[in-house]
Amino acid sequence: MNQLELLKSISLTYEETCVFDDFSLEVPESKVTCIVGPSGCGKTSILNLLAGLVKVTQGQVNKVDRDVGYIFQEDRLLPWETVYNNVRIVKDQETSKEIMSILKALEIDDFAHSYPKHLSGGMRQRCAIARAFYYHAPLLLMDEPFKSLDYDLRLNLCAYLVKLWEKNRNTIIFVTHDIDEALLLGHRIIVLSKRPAQIEAVFNLATAPSKRTVMDEEHANLRGKIIDLMTK
Repeated sequence: MNQLELLKSISLTYEETCVFDDFSLEVPESKVTCIVGPSGCGKTSILNLLAGLVKVTQGQVNKVDRDVGYIFQEDRLLPWETVYNNVRIVKDQETSKEIMSILKALEIDDFAHSYPKHLSGGMRQRCAIARAFYYHAPLLLMDEPFKSLDYDLRLNLCAYLVKLWEKNRNTIIFVTHDIDEALLLGHRIIVLSKRPAQIEAVFNLATAPSKRTVMDEEHANLRGKIIDLMTK
């Protein structure tokens, strides 16, 4: 399994708050890495660094010469465009068959010509996910994209995301406060400490995401370990 060293010995300070001090991050290529940790520990800052939205105080950010896709906590759809056009807009050349295939995988193909105001929150977020996968970024950043949704809908979207990853096999870094999401999605789970954040633990999951449920014994055992680390 190839490893990507994305952050190397970085430091980051906002005003007088030290978020990272000599922090490094390595993730497996073409896998899903989930990052969990206490609120305010710098999870979103990692994504913003990789997207080039924030500059390090010192150290190296290495995107491995890759395009980067970013799915935010809010869907950021264009309200005057249909679902189909919100997906199409990220590429100069339209591929109708591919767009409809992605929408079908996310079960929103029947709403391709609907506008965001006519969709539920879960449908809008699925549209945002479809747009990111249609862009085909080798590195996809996801910042708590299911945060505002009900628990059962979050679990359903985890399943949809797994389907799309199996088709695209891109490198995904998924930040979440929800341990169940991390355990359902991640090939690797990284647990961060309070700031200045360091890596408390790394868990590599053997079971394929498509075969996991929240009732699995492995799921329950790891959930307990992660909770212990985050509350110590």
